[in-house]
Amino acid sequence: MPELPEVETIRRTLMPVLVGRTIADCVILLPKVLDNQEPAAFARAVSGRKIEDLTRRGKYLLFHLSGGRVLVVHLRMTGQLVYHPPEAQPGAPAKHTHAVFRLDDGATLHYVDPRRFGRLRIAPAPAQLEGLGPEPLDGTFSTAILRERLSRRRGRIKALLLDQGFLAGLGNIYADEALYRAGIHPERPADRLTAREVQALYHAIREVLAEAIRYRGTSIVNYVDGQGRPGEFQLRLNVYGRAGEPCPSCATPIARTRVANRGTYFCPRCQPRPD
Repeated sequence: MPELPEVETIRRTLMPVLVGRTIADCVILLPKVLDNQEPAAFARAVSGRKIEDLTRRGKYLLFHLSGGRVLVVHLRMTGQLVYHPPEAQPGAPAKHTHAVFRLDDGATLHYVDPRRFGRLRIAPAPAQLEGLGPEPLDGTFSTAILRERLSRRRGRIKALLLDQGFLAGLGNIYADEALYRAGIHPERPADRLTAREVQALYHAIREVLAEAIRYRGTSIVNYVDGQGRPGEFQLRLNVYGRAGEPCPSCATPIARTRVANRGTYFCPRCQPRPD
């Protein structure tokens, strides 16, 4: 967390209030959140720059700034970006606030991260994000591309879906949900999926991500969108976090195991274990 739907929801909620604004100044309260950059140098690099666009690549947010610079934000496990309008400024930053960006209209953008794993960095445009796989919601991503990539990998399918170099943006929640919708056990060898299963997985990945974006992401621990509001997709999860509860399709109790050192949820009947 946050995964692709949460990062995309944050992007969509921040775009209307940030694009076109100028960063007046920036205060770094915890230097650790900067990726190999000094706080003073980072503040100088963003101050006075206009936010021209806000895009996403996988789980990364990219603030395109004037002067050919990009602010790259990786929220990782518990990072948040929360916008405070000019008329509703907090008296003091909330607990775990590690960076504050003040805008030219008096609004502020706070970077909050209880676990402190997220990172901010300034890069020349275009920002280089090495090693990311295809975007699963991109129009160029197809069943044929997924089939070709799977055919060259021999690991378990759940572990592969978590690999950002294989496919950008998926994490633990949506890998489990997509595999459930496709009827594929998380421990199935990736190169042994049938053509029909690959097609089912392709559609399941795209459908669950699009649906999660429509419901503004999944709030299980501390995720909120750019306006500080929780998502609603947690109310629509079929298997993730539901060990022992009945499967929505067949009423078999949802099982929990570990794949790639991550808690993994599946239906033993709808997703039969590989031989």
